[in-house]
Amino acid sequence: MALTLGIDIGTYQAKGVIADETGRIVAQASRDHRMQVPRPGWAEHDAEADWWGGFVALCREMLRDVEARDIACVATSAIGPCMLPVDAEGRALCNAVLYGVDTRAAEEIEALTREIGSDRLLETCGNALTSQSVGPKILWLQRQHPEIYARAAKIVTSTSFLVQRLTGACVIDHYTAANFSPLYDVNRLDWTGALAGFLPLDKLPRLAWSTEIAGHVTAAAAAATGLMEGTPVTVGTIDAAAEAVSVGTRAAGDMMMMYGSTIFMIQLTERPVRDGRLWYAPWLYPGRHASMAGLATSGTLTHWFRDQFARELPKESAFATLAAEAEASPPGANGLILLPYFSGERTPIHDPHAKGTVIGLNLTHRRGDLYRALIEGIAMGSAHVIETCREIGAAPARLLAVGGGTQNALWVQATSDFADLPQIVSAVSTGAAYGNAFLAACAVGLAKEKDIAAWNPPAREIRPERSAVHAAHYALFRRLYEQTKEIGQALDG
Repeated sequence: MALTLGIDIGTYQAKGVIADETGRIVAQASRDHRMQVPRPGWAEHDAEADWWGGFVALCREMLRDVEARDIACVATSAIGPCMLPVDAEGRALCNAVLYGVDTRAAEEIEALTREIGSDRLLETCGNALTSQSVGPKILWLQRQHPEIYARAAKIVTSTSFLVQRLTGACVIDHYTAANFSPLYDVNRLDWTGALAGFLPLDKLPRLAWSTEIAGHVTAAAAAATGLMEGTPVTVGTIDAAAEAVSVGTRAAGDMMMMYGSTIFMIQLTERPVRDGRLWYAPWLYPGRHASMAGLATSGTLTHWFRDQFARELPKESAFATLAAEAEASPPGANGLILLPYFSGERTPIHDPHAKGTVIGLNLTHRRGDLYRALIEGIAMGSAHVIETCREIGAAPARLLAVGGGTQNALWVQATSDFADLPQIVSAVSTGAAYGNAFLAACAVGLAKEKDIAAWNPPAREIRPERSAVHAAHYALFRRLYEQTKEIGQALDG
């Protein structure tokens, strides 16, 4: 039986899966790495160590029990959109600048928006310029590090970097490319220099669709990974898209809710939805559309809280202890409200100056109250996105939950409670790596898109348990940001 291999490089962890034609996982592996924060508002990875090093390590581990000759196709995904200058051989020239959690290009976003105009940006790119946009980060590189910019043969994202190391081909899928505003035209499905001329377009990867074959494993890549030379490799995509595929997001109205280091949502729509509060991209296949949203810090906040306020607890059991303490606090966290904007915020407010805030503290509050307030703050941030979708006539019909955070019962339940929507959790929660194995199977004819329902059927449903407390706290959550945002901006000078 033919096998397919999927690898995903996340913010803090890389995962790999090998699956057979029925979707049965025959091998899997994971490897941790760290996100570098050299200064507030910055987020980076070492592309050689974290991306390629992680990919190689996972391949080597999984291929101990599986014959490389049985791998029919490889697909990869990674965090994105990222910005990485590389030389002609695809070697990184500096650390990679990560997705919207990195807010270093705020000045470039403002300057380009003034120069181009918000309406023209939405018309051409389908998106406003935000911290998720790669274009302003390229301009930042040009302004701040002209020597690196001048040496760059290409500017790539994470998945492009991995595929180039595997095959020698420098490619990017359309879904990812749509995040390179103002350099991608969603109407023409092509790069454009019409809005800004700071980057020659030949420095960008070749455009293709996610399940197209980008190339084949080279001799050098085979020696490094243990894969067979000549194995087909797909173009790949961003991790969130592969994650959405893994749980059956395929019909208009389906919304994937990814619980990870950040919350990320993808909803498939009948038509392009263009609203500056959300993001738009062509989906993984021609003629399909996706509306996206993402919080800047989510699972990252739970790690921050554990490391700062639960240092005395063993790391392997700390989250279980914190969850038990939070469960002992009632909905509403005994009168606490937390804004989870610890790295600014992405959708729907797009404010790099937004600040993490806790209000309502008194001397009776305990650690469990604070942890519950943090979880509920993230949940209310997600509910704010869903409220925005409803306002623009794109209310989700199904909410499909995936990611490591689905193991946090309090977090998932709070999200359903504040959003007033049930959520479906599928049998396999491996996420993007599993989605990649499925996409690889589709690329070589071993599966069709509809087969994901058999690969990964629904396992359980979380029903909302909404109360007056949820409605009241959500209204106050919305007011709290509006009444403190000017203070956040002032703190940044």
